[in-house]
Amino acid sequence: MVETFYEVLRRQGISRRSFLKFCSLTATSLGLGSAYAPRIAYALENKPRTPVLWLHGLECTCCSESFIRSAHPLAKDVVLSMLSLDYDDTLMAAAGHQAEAIIEEIKKKYKGNYIVAVEGNPPLNEDGMYCIHGGRPFVEILKETCADAKAVIAWGACASWGCVQAAKPNPTRATPIDKVITGKPIIKVPGCPPIAEVMTGVITYMLTFDRIPELDRDGRPKMFYGQRIHDKCYRRPHFDAGQFVEQWDDDSARKGYCLYKMGCKGPTTYNACSTTRWNGGVSFPIQSGHGCIGCSEDGFWDKGGFYNRVTDIKQFGVEANADKIGGTLAAVAGAAVAAHAAATALKRAKSGNDKNDQNGGGK
Repeated sequence: MVETFYEVLRRQGISRRSFLKFCSLTATSLGLGSAYAPRIAYALENKPRTPVLWLHGLECTCCSESFIRSAHPLAKDVVLSMLSLDYDDTLMAAAGHQAEAIIEEIKKKYKGNYIVAVEGNPPLNEDGMYCIHGGRPFVEILKETCADAKAVIAWGACASWGCVQAAKPNPTRATPIDKVITGKPIIKVPGCPPIAEVMTGVITYMLTFDRIPELDRDGRPKMFYGQRIHDKCYRRPHFDAGQFVEQWDDDSARKGYCLYKMGCKGPTTYNACSTTRWNGGVSFPIQSGHGCIGCSEDGFWDKGGFYNRVTDIKQFGVEANADKIGGTLAAVAGAAVAAHAAATALKRAKSGNDKNDQNGGGK
């Protein structure tokens, strides 16, 4: 019998008060509000921990590095208490045959009731021989492991879209997870890497409510990918005002103006960077002076350079163009006055001519 989350906490000496506080913080981090805390508490008190098999394909392990740095909730609480992370060749102590045996045990014991988390993607060229696990192509292990899974989480841009491995010309045919695994719910959590709290937040939601979160049309959780970075960026007022950085380290850059002209992809990127931020909520790339590169969007490596504008849109700058707009309005107003005066003069001249005609030419 697998322990519940609450039973594990009690065994570790955690008080009921601390447990309820944890539930409130978890509800807040998921954007659900404190009213959901009792529901989370009930679920964690009664629901057994869910086994998770975390697989690695072609990747750089940045997703794992991000995950273990989560602060709300702490990764150790997720890994050691909320879920049963039975296999992760980066974090686990076991190796070799002992490690591989765990996958087979979980697949048989928890058939249809375990989650597969995938970091990286499978290469399909040469029968998958560009990524080998224990002497076998990763794509084979991936298909076998996901066959009886409850759901699949695609961690990062590599698993979600293909990322740099799938960039042109893609010699290994690196392929996103959803192009290989079918018939299973797949939750994409893209980013290079994803935000730590987004990763733990998604998996906490799934384990707490025993369902996948609401997804957008690209398969991403709306709770974290429902808005553009541009919508909540603190530099947005500068964009609206037409105040832009023109060159790195110019006076506008020092003033913290908008980085759109320097290639910022915030207007077309859906992610929680500008709200959740990174490193425990301390900062995010734009706040650090570098534009968003759009790493949570499909094909961001192949969509032009990082420092090219996303469009050639002509921004309407309320402040920067105020003088120009004011001058134009003044010119328009002046032209209107002149036109009105000319029209009045013509009208008077015509009226005088009509009277002269009636009086016999005015003679």
